[in-house]
Amino acid sequence: MAGKPTTPSEKLSISQPAEATTSPAPQMIDISRIQPYEHNPRHGRNPEYDRIRDSIRNTGLDQPLVVTQRPDAADFIVHAGGNTRLIILKELFAETGDQRFAAVPCLLKAWCCESDVLLAHLRENDLRGGLTFIDKARAVCEAQKLLAEELGLDVISQRRLETELRRAGYRITQARISQMVYTVHRLLPVIPIALEGGLGRPHIERIRRLERAAHKIWEDRCSESAEDFEEVFTTLCKRYDSPDWDTDVLRSALESEIAAALDVSIHTVRVMLDAEMAGRELVIPEAEVEPDKDSSELEHPTDESFDADQYDGGSRVSSSDRTSTDELPPELPDQSNPGSAPDTGLLDDNVKETAESETELPNLTNDTGPNDLKSLRGRAWTLATRLAQRNGMADLVEAVSGKGLGFVLRDVPDPTLADQLDEDSLSQLTMLWWQLAACAEMTFAPLEAMLPLLPDESILRRALETEDADLLFSSIWTLDPGHTGYRLWRPLDDRDWRDLLALMDTYRRIRRIAADTGVSVWE
Repeated sequence: MAGKPTTPSEKLSISQPAEATTSPAPQMIDISRIQPYEHNPRHGRNPEYDRIRDSIRNTGLDQPLVVTQRPDAADFIVHAGGNTRLIILKELFAETGDQRFAAVPCLLKAWCCESDVLLAHLRENDLRGGLTFIDKARAVCEAQKLLAEELGLDVISQRRLETELRRAGYRITQARISQMVYTVHRLLPVIPIALEGGLGRPHIERIRRLERAAHKIWEDRCSESAEDFEEVFTTLCKRYDSPDWDTDVLRSALESEIAAALDVSIHTVRVMLDAEMAGRELVIPEAEVEPDKDSSELEHPTDESFDADQYDGGSRVSSSDRTSTDELPPELPDQSNPGSAPDTGLLDDNVKETAESETELPNLTNDTGPNDLKSLRGRAWTLATRLAQRNGMADLVEAVSGKGLGFVLRDVPDPTLADQLDEDSLSQLTMLWWQLAACAEMTFAPLEAMLPLLPDESILRRALETEDADLLFSSIWTLDPGHTGYRLWRPLDDRDWRDLLALMDTYRRIRRIAADTGVSVWE
């Protein structure tokens, strides 16, 4: 009895051994009857081309070509790799006329289906190496289309594709397939040069995460349409497409576009993007300690000790640039006096976030604030942290325990920001850094007290240790102090302005109390 016809899926499932489907002995076939495989995964020049050509010219083929023949076709096609060798053989025969290259030994493999040939080439190229990620991605997407046709489906899901590819001997995960589909259908139309230049999976995954985060922020907070974001993203990708692709450049440009659309600072957008990409809620800490809280709660702030601020019209935000509230230093400064009570009005007298305080500046001349060094240092650290987090410098503020002004700056801002930010944004960031540095006495404190607080890799530490002012000033844009009013005070929003004033007042109080009590701030 004749068996039922074998479907393409069953053919793939069977995975017949090579000896059952391949001629047992090589046959000599004229190279004019062998054609390269038109769906060859390798689109660029084989990096081993010259070496292979020299080898074939000198010694001929090391091993036979594996070929197959489509039903009713007169010519053969290479079946599992061998496109480069076939092209070289044709070139050498055309150039030399040497009969050594006119016909070549071939193993004839029985025809199965189109996807079988494509996957055979993909497996072979994977084994030999040298395929770019975009070449692999195109081949997998082509296999998806071929398998759908062979299985009689309109579309084939990524999960089903994973199963069919594994069944055919090509091991791959659904997550990798998803990444490949994104690369081919989303990125190839807009950054073909970068992809053909060898852009790898890590870069592609960064672009994908960046696009998701930026689109989410645009969709949630921007009044403009999703179509506008699509135009912005594709335009920027095409603008920066090159063999020397830099994802950070794309991110910087996206930050500028989103900042303009939302009418907020680039630093704010950077904080929002980092939080979105990390999958955490964006928190800007607003520390307020209730009168009945004890000092241990002040020294170990939790999310409950901060009020979430709002960005532009009620969009709740909840985290910082690279540092969330649960990553803030576990101790507030000065553990030398554990019995001292925390200030019962920490920040309430100066920066309490109420509707009334939005229109009234804090009264910094009263004496109702904290009057012990421990509480004042904790207050300074909290204010500096809030200012840094809202302006893209959260990772620079470090708490100091028991001495100093309650905090230090670990380093200068990332020098690459000079190439990424516009002049106004850069000047605001750098001048605010200098204000924080002044309140922490970064360049005034005794070196023996300051240097142990800074990481070894810090540019700031190196500049202080070697007393190299040029290194410091070349690492952070330093403007004329006379520009501070226009460049910093004017553009600061009300919250940052209040916190900056409160921080400067706290610095003055620390210094006055130290002088009145004969205490050395840095010992």
